[in-house]
Amino acid sequence: MQLGLIGLGRMGGNMRDRIRAAGHEVVGYDHHPENSDVANLAELVEKLAAPRVIWTMVPAGKITEDTINELADLLSEGDIIIDGGNSKFTDDAPRAERLKPKGVHYLDVGVSGGIWGKTNGYALMVGGDEADVQRCQPIFDALKPEGEFGFAHAGTHGAGHYAKMIHNGIEYGMMQAYGEGYEILMASELVHNVPAVIKSWREGSVVKSWLLDLLDRALDADPELAQIKGYVEDTGEGRWTVDEAVRLAVPAHVLAASIFTRFESRQDDSPAMKAVAALRNQFGGHAVKSV
Repeated sequence: MQLGLIGLGRMGGNMRDRIRAAGHEVVGYDHHPENSDVANLAELVEKLAAPRVIWTMVPAGKITEDTINELADLLSEGDIIIDGGNSKFTDDAPRAERLKPKGVHYLDVGVSGGIWGKTNGYALMVGGDEADVQRCQPIFDALKPEGEFGFAHAGTHGAGHYAKMIHNGIEYGMMQAYGEGYEILMASELVHNVPAVIKSWREGSVVKSWLLDLLDRALDADPELAQIKGYVEDTGEGRWTVDEAVRLAVPAHVLAASIFTRFESRQDDSPAMKAVAALRNQFGGHAVKSV
């Protein structure tokens, strides 16, 4: 099967290698010429036999919208565009509707696996019409891990990105729990070898996971994480997950706390905590620390 792949950064390049290793032809385009097989999107479309399948793997937002709009003017009836980036799920149904008059089909795919997907495979969550999913199944089979797990046709347009959004919200909560547990262990006067404790959890423990394995790997390189600043960004999905929890009136205490903690990590001196310190001083005479 032929595939056009747009966006050949670290993750996109690894996906290209995995698809090619499965015996499929991939024509790739990237704005960095040294990574690209073609000079522009028009040449990419020209090199693929119709009906075409083109997968975009570029940052969510304007870049994705511009790429899909440009492709829409180049593609023919029966072609399929796949957005495998972290777009917000609310973008997907409108895109599918915009493409429909041109006869161009659309799938949204949530992709998890990061830089390890090339060897371990990617977890794929797909939104769109069943016939389009079936047509692209050879590509999905090449990307997913071996065995029965790692792939789901989640539902209609938007369902793939929605499922990935919830996946990432859960990931935020899991990482926060591991981080807090690590800090308590480090603060304890009893535990003298925190990395060894983390290693002991990797097998036979109910908290074992791939994330735990990665924490162990990080501690192997830097047992006290002394070279890392405790500043954590977010890429949007955690916020969107909490937005959905509010919309659906679903209690999501852990997920909400994890995203707010990330915000807190970016403040050198929290104005809110300054106010709390001032209040304690005012009502109880409690000492404050001066700058």
